[in-house]
Amino acid sequence: MDDDAEDFVRAHTRLAAVPYVPEIRLRLVMPGAVPDAGGDDRVYELWERAGRLPFWACPWAGGQALARHVLDHPEIVRGRTVLDLATGSGLVAVAAALAGAALVVANDVDPYALAAVAVNARANGVAVRIAGGDLLDGTPSPQVVLAGDVYYEEPLARRVTPFLSRAGGDVLIGVPDRACSYLPDGVFEQVAVHHVPAYLEDVPSKRTTIYQLSKHAVT
Repeated sequence: MDDDAEDFVRAHTRLAAVPYVPEIRLRLVMPGAVPDAGGDDRVYELWERAGRLPFWACPWAGGQALARHVLDHPEIVRGRTVLDLATGSGLVAVAAALAGAALVVANDVDPYALAAVAVNARANGVAVRIAGGDLLDGTPSPQVVLAGDVYYEEPLARRVTPFLSRAGGDVLIGVPDRACSYLPDGVFEQVAVHHVPAYLEDVPSKRTTIYQLSKHAVT
């Protein structure tokens, strides 16, 4: 992992407990359940410095709900191989490792996200394998695929759904209620609902649903 990228992550974040998953501590642009004054400005400043939106520095609702679900139901991942797709901060990957997964692979296209995963995994005392690059044209081989908050943008959704549908194992996603959600009909089945402290959202708490890929889905 690029030492400069890890230094960048550490320089612009602080280690803090994740609001909905306090067992896990991450390097965040703002600590605590409620962003402090001027929080949005700090995110936009980091966006300018990093060259893209710093998904890796924020505990998004989909990832928080999915991480909570995995920790509360460790049998989902225990002893199994896991892919955390579009990992961002690595929150879900860390949760899977803490829940006893045999191997956790965290994937993202953002090099700063990969650096954040490395830093956050060490902060929580777990091993996470890091895989950079775009995987969406391939076929996922792990026994479990996890993805928090990947249905916020239509072009991404169009590619993510076929990728997840090609998985041979279990697929779980975390999807916050948003006007801009592009979750397809008839592909996923609801598993659980969480009310997650929101981060940079339009409400203080965001209803977030855990879905599993339907075995009968046709895409």
